[in-house]
Amino acid sequence: MFENLVDKLSGAFKTFRSKGKLTEADVKVGMREVKLALLEADVNFKVVKEFVSKVSARAVGSDVLESLVPAQQIVKIVNEELVEIMGSKNEKLNISSKPPTIVMMVGLQGSGKTTHSGKLAKLFKKQNKRPLLVACDVYRPAAVKQLEVVGESIDVPVFSIPDSKDPVKIADEAIKFANKNGNDLVIIDTAGRLHIDETLMGELKSIKNRVDPTEILLVVDSMTGQDAVNVAESFNELLDITGVILTKLDGDTRGGAALSVRHVTGKPIKFVGMGEKLDALEPFYPDRMASRILGMGDVLSLIEKAQETFDEKKAAELEKKLRESSFTLQDFLEQFRQIRSMGSMEQLMGMIPGVKPSDLKDAKIDEKQIDRMEAIILSMTPKEREKPDILNSSRKKRIAAGSGTTVEQINRLLKQFEQTNQLMKTMTKAQKRGGKFGKKGFPFGM
Repeated sequence: MFENLVDKLSGAFKTFRSKGKLTEADVKVGMREVKLALLEADVNFKVVKEFVSKVSARAVGSDVLESLVPAQQIVKIVNEELVEIMGSKNEKLNISSKPPTIVMMVGLQGSGKTTHSGKLAKLFKKQNKRPLLVACDVYRPAAVKQLEVVGESIDVPVFSIPDSKDPVKIADEAIKFANKNGNDLVIIDTAGRLHIDETLMGELKSIKNRVDPTEILLVVDSMTGQDAVNVAESFNELLDITGVILTKLDGDTRGGAALSVRHVTGKPIKFVGMGEKLDALEPFYPDRMASRILGMGDVLSLIEKAQETFDEKKAAELEKKLRESSFTLQDFLEQFRQIRSMGSMEQLMGMIPGVKPSDLKDAKIDEKQIDRMEAIILSMTPKEREKPDILNSSRKKRIAAGSGTTVEQINRLLKQFEQTNQLMKTMTKAQKRGGKFGKKGFPFGM
């Protein structure tokens, strides 16, 4: 994510770090590189101009030029200004004081409205809401069926009126249905077009006027860069949107949309799509995003992902096993499964401070390694998983045949397990000396 921008900004900051003391001329040269990095990232020109002007004005102040670590001061200023242009703080979804909360999803065709309607429903279902999905796209072939499939996969009801071509009526009837059935969150999936036209906007305005939505969320593809910003500006002028969902942010190597949308429209980015799965929707935090852009990682999001996938009961069982030195291959596998459920290894590595996208370019992160490890362990008998010391050559050959792997791969796994076991024992001893485990213990590798 934002690979090009991260690398270019890192190069610009080297200009500052190579100087013991900075002059105004040094700042000017460095900021020219920052400006080029932002323009190449497809950031809106007006946004770049204002950003560079603000950073430059602060960077030539006495606090920076006379500082013992001027380069760090400039990075701090850039970080603060990045946070500012992306919206300063996380903007939550507005919840109506009188249910239901009505969310109207708008955007061009192909932007991901239907999928992200489902993602939003799943996210708020976890927060004990009772969402209802509404199929108001009556033009695109199989659009209603697609929403029904999405709804079924997350166990959320979908409201539609078969054969109806009146999206305003469908939306209106859906609100009545929600009131009657206790659905406190209504998500309306509207139709899109390949471009903005009068027919599309007229229809959306009619739905807005009829149901008076709590939120109008614009869904835009972040990978279209400046085009995404132009679309956001047009929709905002015509509909007065309340927020934006940026999709495909995990594949956006530039970052132009994320850095421009808020500044151009004045409306916050509320959520970002970080993958194809229906749970790959995250609240947008400007400060965390700025930190990642500057190569500082995103530890808070990493911790939150761990907390979401963490099983407290299993953690307690693991703690007991560690204290009793009875950590087995089955436990080893369970820890890896928990880490995998947090997301891809590339995503997790990208949240670690100091790890830039370019660092991961040549790193061969084999996602199938856990699958192979699982196959090997599951091909063992319960006794072998508990006591791997009994694994002789004939047993290993049997396991290799059963798991579709090699004896060499089995030996590598056993070595990793032994190293992990030793590390666990060391940590347990240290905890015993220094105090108790935390309430939730710790997942392997975290």
